[in-house]
Amino acid sequence: MRVSIPTPLRSYTDQQSWVNATGATLNELFNDLDVQFPGIRFRVVDEQGSVRKHMKVFIGQEAVRDLDTRLADTDVVTLMQALSGG
Repeated sequence: MRVSIPTPLRSYTDQQSWVNATGATLNELFNDLDVQFPGIRFRVVDEQGSVRKHMKVFIGQEAVRDLDTRLADTDVVTLMQALSGG
C-alpha cells in the first residue's frame, strides 16, 4: 500500500514523499516501514506501543490511532506530524 511521509520524516526515506509498505495491520505496516527505513517507527510509535501524541495517522480520510487497525492492500495511509511554534 502507499504511505505518505511528512516532510520532517523524509530524512528516513531518502527524501521520498511516498513509499510502499505492507502489513495486515498498522502495527505490521510500521514494522515493515522500519525494516525499509530504520528508525522511522520510533518517530511515529512510542515505547508503550501507541501512536505518538504529535502524530496523526489517516487511512484514506479516517483518522486512526489503534495499531491493531486492519488494512487492505488498496488503502492509502497518510502520516502527519503536528508542528509547533510561536
